[in-house]
Amino acid sequence: MLDLSSNAFTGNVPTNTFQHLKAMRKIDPSKKAPSNEENGYYQNSIAVVKKGLELEVVRIFFLYTTIDLSNNKFEGRIPSIIGELIALRVLNLSHNGLQGHIPRSLVSLFSVETLDLSGNHLVGEIPAQFASLTALEVLNLSYIHLEGCIPQGNQFHTFENNSYEGNDRLCGFPLSKGCGNDGHDSASEETYTGSALDEESNYEFLNDFWKAALMGYGTGQCIGLSIIYILISTGNMKWLERIVEELGHTIMMARRKKQRRQRNYRGKNNRF
Repeated sequence: MLDLSSNAFTGNVPTNTFQHLKAMRKIDPSKKAPSNEENGYYQNSIAVVKKGLELEVVRIFFLYTTIDLSNNKFEGRIPSIIGELIALRVLNLSHNGLQGHIPRSLVSLFSVETLDLSGNHLVGEIPAQFASLTALEVLNLSYIHLEGCIPQGNQFHTFENNSYEGNDRLCGFPLSKGCGNDGHDSASEETYTGSALDEESNYEFLNDFWKAALMGYGTGQCIGLSIIYILISTGNMKWLERIVEELGHTIMMARRKKQRRQRNYRGKNNRF
Protein backbone atom coordinates (compact mmCIF):
# COMPACT_ATOMS: atom_id res chain seq x y z
CA MET A 1 0.00 0.00 0.00
CA LEU A 2 1.25 3.44 -0.98
CA ASP A 3 -0.69 6.29 0.61
CA LEU A 4 0.63 9.84 0.17
CA SER A 5 -2.77 11.54 0.08
CA SER A 6 -3.70 14.94 1.53
CA ASN A 7 -0.24 16.45 1.60
CA ALA A 8 1.24 19.39 -0.29
CA PHE A 9 3.46 17.48 -2.73
CA THR A 10 4.25 19.38 -5.92
CA GLY A 11 5.91 18.65 -9.25
CA ASN A 12 5.46 15.61 -11.44
CA VAL A 13 4.32 12.26 -10.12
CA PRO A 14 7.59 10.41 -9.28
CA THR A 15 7.78 7.85 -12.10
CA ASN A 16 10.92 6.17 -10.76
CA THR A 17 9.08 5.24 -7.58
CA PHE A 18 6.75 2.90 -9.42
CA GLN A 19 9.64 0.92 -10.86
CA HIS A 20 10.44 -0.38 -7.37
CA LEU A 21 6.93 -1.52 -6.42
CA LYS A 22 7.66 -5.14 -7.31
CA ALA A 23 4.78 -6.59 -5.29
CA MET A 24 2.32 -4.61 -7.43
CA ARG A 25 3.86 -5.62 -10.76
CA LYS A 26 2.84 -9.27 -10.76
CA ILE A 27 0.02 -11.58 -9.72
CA ASP A 28 0.75 -15.11 -8.59
CA PRO A 29 -2.33 -17.14 -9.66
CA SER A 30 -1.43 -19.83 -7.13
CA LYS A 31 -1.44 -17.36 -4.27
CA LYS A 32 -4.70 -17.60 -2.36
CA ALA A 33 -5.91 -16.51 1.04
CA PRO A 34 -4.34 -18.73 3.72
CA SER A 35 -6.51 -21.02 5.77
CA ASN A 36 -5.16 -19.42 8.94
CA GLU A 37 -7.10 -16.17 9.23
CA GLU A 38 -4.44 -14.43 11.32
CA ASN A 39 -1.82 -14.98 8.60
CA GLY A 40 -4.03 -13.49 5.92
CA TYR A 41 -3.86 -9.91 7.22
CA TYR A 42 -1.31 -7.28 8.04
CA GLN A 43 -1.77 -6.05 11.59
CA ASN A 44 -1.22 -2.35 10.84
CA SER A 45 -4.06 0.16 10.95
CA ILE A 46 -4.48 2.73 8.18
CA ALA A 47 -7.10 5.17 6.91
CA VAL A 48 -7.87 4.81 3.20
CA VAL A 49 -10.32 6.44 0.82
CA LYS A 50 -12.26 3.81 -1.12
CA LYS A 51 -15.39 4.26 -3.19
CA GLY A 52 -15.68 7.88 -2.05
CA LEU A 53 -15.56 7.08 1.66
CA GLU A 54 -12.69 7.46 4.11
CA LEU A 55 -12.36 4.24 6.06
CA GLU A 56 -10.08 3.06 8.83
CA VAL A 57 -8.71 -0.33 7.97
CA VAL A 58 -7.72 -2.15 11.14
CA ARG A 59 -6.67 -5.36 9.44
CA ILE A 60 -5.31 -5.17 5.90
CA PHE A 61 -5.88 -8.17 3.65
CA PHE A 62 -2.56 -9.21 2.14
CA LEU A 63 -4.00 -9.21 -1.44
CA TYR A 64 -5.29 -5.65 -1.04
CA THR A 65 -3.04 -3.35 -3.09
CA THR A 66 -3.65 0.38 -3.40
CA ILE A 67 -2.03 3.64 -4.50
CA ASP A 68 -3.51 6.86 -3.17
CA LEU A 69 -1.89 10.14 -4.25
CA SER A 70 -5.07 12.23 -3.98
CA ASN A 71 -5.40 15.77 -2.64
CA ASN A 72 -1.92 16.98 -3.52
CA LYS A 73 -0.53 19.40 -6.10
CA PHE A 74 1.01 16.95 -8.52
CA GLU A 75 1.31 18.19 -12.11
CA GLY A 76 2.35 16.78 -15.48
CA ARG A 77 1.08 13.59 -17.08
CA ILE A 78 -0.06 10.38 -15.46
CA PRO A 79 2.93 8.01 -15.79
CA SER A 80 2.15 5.22 -18.24
CA ILE A 81 4.24 2.86 -16.08
CA ILE A 82 1.28 2.67 -13.67
CA GLY A 83 -0.28 0.32 -16.20
CA GLU A 84 2.38 -2.24 -15.30
CA LEU A 85 1.16 -2.45 -11.68
CA ILE A 86 -1.33 -5.14 -12.61
CA ALA A 87 -2.02 -6.20 -9.01
CA LEU A 88 -3.62 -2.84 -8.14
CA ARG A 89 -7.11 -2.96 -6.65
CA VAL A 90 -7.45 0.79 -5.93
CA LEU A 91 -5.90 3.72 -7.83
CA ASN A 92 -6.74 7.21 -6.60
CA LEU A 93 -5.07 10.19 -8.31
CA SER A 94 -7.91 12.64 -7.73
CA HIS A 95 -7.73 16.35 -6.89
CA ASN A 96 -4.33 17.19 -8.30
CA GLY A 97 -3.22 19.23 -11.30
CA LEU A 98 -2.52 16.33 -13.64
CA GLN A 99 -2.69 17.09 -17.37
CA GLY A 100 -2.70 15.34 -20.74
CA HIS A 101 -4.65 12.26 -21.81
CA ILE A 102 -5.63 9.22 -19.80
CA PRO A 103 -2.85 6.69 -20.53
CA ARG A 104 -4.04 3.71 -22.56
CA SER A 105 -1.70 1.59 -20.46
CA LEU A 106 -4.25 1.75 -17.62
CA VAL A 107 -6.38 -0.78 -19.49
CA SER A 108 -3.87 -3.40 -18.28
CA LEU A 109 -5.12 -2.95 -14.69
CA PHE A 110 -7.59 -5.82 -15.04
CA SER A 111 -7.77 -6.29 -11.23
CA VAL A 112 -8.60 -2.66 -10.41
CA GLU A 113 -11.88 -2.22 -8.54
CA THR A 114 -11.78 1.53 -7.86
CA LEU A 115 -10.40 4.12 -10.29
CA ASP A 116 -10.60 7.80 -9.36
CA LEU A 117 -9.04 10.45 -11.63
CA SER A 118 -11.48 13.24 -10.80
CA GLY A 119 -10.60 16.88 -10.20
CA ASN A 120 -7.65 17.09 -12.59
CA HIS A 121 -7.01 18.82 -15.93
CA LEU A 122 -7.07 15.78 -18.19
CA VAL A 123 -8.32 16.05 -21.77
CA GLY A 124 -9.24 13.81 -24.68
CA GLU A 125 -11.40 10.70 -24.76
CA ILE A 126 -11.94 7.82 -22.38
CA PRO A 127 -10.01 4.89 -23.89
CA ALA A 128 -12.54 2.50 -25.42
CA GLN A 129 -10.53 -0.42 -24.03
CA PHE A 130 -11.63 0.56 -20.51
CA ALA A 131 -14.78 -1.48 -21.18
CA SER A 132 -12.63 -4.60 -20.72
CA LEU A 133 -11.97 -3.77 -17.02
CA THR A 134 -14.60 -6.17 -15.75
CA ALA A 135 -13.47 -5.97 -12.10
CA LEU A 136 -14.14 -2.21 -11.99
CA GLU A 137 -16.87 -1.33 -9.46
CA VAL A 138 -16.35 2.40 -8.90
CA LEU A 139 -15.30 4.91 -11.57
CA ASN A 140 -14.94 8.64 -10.99
CA LEU A 141 -13.93 10.77 -13.99
CA SER A 142 -15.80 13.91 -12.96
CA TYR A 143 -14.52 17.43 -13.63
CA ILE A 144 -11.53 16.62 -15.82
CA HIS A 145 -12.60 18.12 -19.21
CA LEU A 146 -13.04 14.91 -21.20
CA GLU A 147 -14.83 14.65 -24.55
CA GLY A 148 -16.15 12.07 -27.01
CA CYS A 149 -18.19 8.91 -26.51
CA ILE A 150 -18.33 7.00 -23.23
CA PRO A 151 -17.26 3.35 -23.74
CA GLN A 152 -20.14 0.88 -23.67
CA GLY A 153 -20.45 -2.67 -22.40
CA ASN A 154 -19.62 -4.67 -19.27
CA GLN A 155 -19.12 -2.50 -16.17
CA PHE A 156 -19.83 0.76 -18.01
CA HIS A 157 -23.54 -0.13 -18.03
CA THR A 158 -23.52 0.07 -14.20
CA PHE A 159 -22.02 3.56 -13.78
CA GLU A 160 -24.30 6.55 -13.24
CA ASN A 161 -24.17 10.19 -14.35
CA ASN A 162 -22.13 11.32 -11.35
CA SER A 163 -19.15 9.36 -12.69
CA TYR A 164 -18.91 11.92 -15.54
CA GLU A 165 -20.09 15.22 -14.01
CA GLY A 166 -18.35 18.37 -15.22
CA ASN A 167 -17.46 16.93 -18.64
CA ASP A 168 -19.81 18.87 -20.94
CA ARG A 169 -18.32 17.39 -24.11
CA LEU A 170 -18.88 13.75 -23.18
CA CYS A 171 -21.79 11.88 -24.74
CA GLY A 172 -23.42 8.47 -24.66
CA PHE A 173 -25.05 6.31 -21.99
CA PRO A 174 -25.80 7.06 -19.17
CA LEU A 175 -25.82 10.74 -20.17
CA SER A 176 -28.88 12.16 -21.92
CA LYS A 177 -26.64 13.61 -24.65
CA GLY A 178 -26.31 11.16 -27.52
CA CYS A 179 -23.22 10.89 -29.69
CA GLY A 180 -23.17 12.09 -33.30
CA ASN A 181 -23.08 8.66 -34.89
CA ASP A 182 -26.51 7.58 -33.66
CA GLY A 183 -30.03 8.92 -33.17
CA HIS A 184 -30.91 11.86 -35.44
CA ASP A 185 -28.02 11.44 -37.85
CA SER A 186 -28.90 7.81 -38.53
CA ALA A 187 -32.55 8.69 -39.04
CA SER A 188 -31.61 11.50 -41.43
CA GLU A 189 -29.34 9.23 -43.40
CA GLU A 190 -32.05 6.56 -43.61
CA THR A 191 -34.61 9.14 -44.77
CA TYR A 192 -32.23 10.48 -47.41
CA THR A 193 -31.50 6.97 -48.68
CA GLY A 194 -35.19 6.12 -48.82
CA SER A 195 -35.95 9.33 -50.75
CA ALA A 196 -33.20 8.63 -53.25
CA LEU A 197 -34.52 5.10 -53.84
CA ASP A 198 -38.07 6.42 -54.31
CA GLU A 199 -36.86 9.00 -56.82
CA GLU A 200 -34.96 6.35 -58.74
CA SER A 201 -38.02 4.06 -58.76
CA ASN A 202 -40.30 6.90 -59.94
CA TYR A 203 -37.86 7.81 -62.71
CA GLU A 204 -37.76 4.22 -63.94
CA PHE A 205 -41.57 4.00 -63.88
CA LEU A 206 -42.04 7.21 -65.88
CA ASN A 207 -39.39 6.17 -68.38
CA ASP A 208 -41.11 2.82 -68.97
CA PHE A 209 -44.50 4.52 -69.13
CA TRP A 210 -43.54 6.88 -71.94
CA LYS A 211 -41.82 4.11 -73.88
CA ALA A 212 -44.97 2.01 -73.66
CA ALA A 213 -47.17 4.99 -74.58
CA LEU A 214 -45.16 5.78 -77.73
CA MET A 215 -45.10 2.15 -78.79
CA GLY A 216 -48.80 1.79 -78.08
CA TYR A 217 -49.69 4.91 -80.06
CA GLY A 218 -48.47 3.51 -83.38
CA THR A 219 -49.74 0.01 -82.70
CA GLY A 220 -53.09 1.32 -81.51
CA GLN A 221 -53.67 3.21 -84.73
CA CYS A 222 -53.20 0.03 -86.79
CA ILE A 223 -55.38 -2.06 -84.50
CA GLY A 224 -58.09 0.60 -84.37
CA LEU A 225 -58.31 0.97 -88.12
CA SER A 226 -58.43 -2.81 -88.51
CA ILE A 227 -61.27 -3.13 -85.98
CA ILE A 228 -63.27 -0.40 -87.72
CA TYR A 229 -62.83 -2.11 -91.06
CA ILE A 230 -63.93 -5.52 -89.67
CA LEU A 231 -66.98 -4.03 -87.93
CA ILE A 232 -68.07 -2.27 -91.06
CA SER A 233 -67.60 -5.46 -93.11
CA THR A 234 -69.32 -7.92 -90.75
CA GLY A 235 -71.64 -5.75 -88.65
CA ASN A 236 -70.87 -7.98 -85.63
CA MET A 237 -70.96 -5.76 -82.47
CA LYS A 238 -70.56 -8.74 -80.12
CA TRP A 239 -67.15 -9.30 -81.57
CA LEU A 240 -66.28 -5.70 -80.52
CA GLU A 241 -67.44 -6.38 -76.98
CA ARG A 242 -65.26 -9.49 -76.81
CA ILE A 243 -62.27 -7.54 -78.15
CA VAL A 244 -62.79 -4.78 -75.55
CA GLU A 245 -63.04 -7.33 -72.71
CA GLU A 246 -59.88 -9.11 -73.79
CA LEU A 247 -58.06 -5.83 -74.20
CA GLY A 248 -59.17 -4.68 -70.74
CA HIS A 249 -58.05 -7.98 -69.20
CA THR A 250 -54.65 -7.67 -70.88
CA ILE A 251 -54.18 -4.10 -69.63
CA MET A 252 -55.20 -5.09 -66.07
CA MET A 253 -52.77 -8.05 -65.96
CA ALA A 254 -49.94 -5.89 -67.29
CA ARG A 255 -50.66 -3.28 -64.64
CA ARG A 256 -50.62 -5.87 -61.83
CA LYS A 257 -47.36 -7.32 -63.10
CA LYS A 258 -45.83 -3.85 -63.12
CA GLN A 259 -47.00 -3.19 -59.55
CA ARG A 260 -45.58 -6.49 -58.30
CA ARG A 261 -42.23 -5.72 -59.90
CA GLN A 262 -42.14 -2.29 -58.25
CA ARG A 263 -43.02 -3.75 -54.81
CA ASN A 264 -40.29 -6.40 -55.12
CA TYR A 265 -37.78 -3.77 -56.14
CA ARG A 266 -38.61 -1.54 -53.19
CA GLY A 267 -38.57 -4.50 -50.79
CA LYS A 268 -35.05 -5.42 -51.85
CA ASN A 269 -33.87 -1.81 -51.43
CA ASN A 270 -35.40 -1.54 -47.95
CA ARG A 271 -33.63 -4.73 -46.82
CA PHE A 272 -30.38 -3.31 -48.17
